Amino acid sequence: MAVSNLLALIDDVATLLDDVAAMTKVAGQKTAGVLGDDLALNAQQVVGVTPDRELPIVWAVFKGSLINKLILVPTALLLSAFLPVVIQPLLMLGGAFLCFEGAEKVLEKLFSKKHPAEPTAEVVVVDEKKKIRGAVTTDFILSAEIIAITLGIVQGQALLQQTLVLSVTAIAMTFFVYGIVAGIVKIDDFGLYLVRTKPHLQKVGMTIVKSAPYLMKLLGILGTVAMFLVGGGILAHGLHLFGELSQAVWFQGVVGIVAGVVIVGVVEIAKKIVKVVWPK
Repeated sequence: MAVSNLLALIDDVATLLDDVAAMTKVAGQKTAGVLGDDLALNAQQVVGVTPDRELPIVWAVFKGSLINKLILVPTALLLSAFLPVVIQPLLMLGGAFLCFEGAEKVLEKLFSKKHPAEPTAEVVVVDEKKKIRGAVTTDFILSAEIIAITLGIVQGQALLQQTLVLSVTAIAMTFFVYGIVAGIVKIDDFGLYLVRTKPHLQKVGMTIVKSAPYLMKLLGILGTVAMFLVGGGILAHGLHLFGELSQAVWFQGVVGIVAGVVIVGVVEIAKKIVKVVWPK
């Protein structure tokens, strides 16, 4: 009797694991686009950072991302069980924030006339903290979308299955994204390694070293574009006003740009009003 019960338990566990693996695979496929945006956005956070600080920043953001997941997974399960109606509005707010961040970056790049002096060590530390906070905030929004998409896949399943799929997906994607980011930011070191230790691969190494700065700039551009695409996509889907048009990537980008510029304008007006009403 005990043996048969044990075998039945093992069979149930195997079935559960198979179901979790299958649903996790589907979640990975459906969130691949967001994952790519997450990769581009996080890789750009080390643009302009000295080489010795690249991995510490990636590590700090990685830890922040894990904390985000620890908050998001149980929160998503609770909201799904008791307040499913608030999930979409929260995603919309996150999408609006991404559009705002993207527009702010572009407008600052286009119209800023300031030429800051060489930063001191103290300023560099402050900038690092700002980069890390911004990266972790952005990660929170993208992670929330990944969790929401995954939650839609496991909706209706038992609580244990939902918890396992959400947890496995969240942890696997965090390690995947930040492992690749760490590799990208140290690609120039790999090129130098080839130059110094592999004479027959010196040309390849030099090509990698020379192309690394351009790769980082490209990732910075792709990260900003991703903000508009992801944010605009969330808004376009959430508004339910555009039908099939909301599925078009170019349209999501347009929505993201327009929304971002409008929000930046509203924020600037609000700042001026606050200064008038409550002058320092």
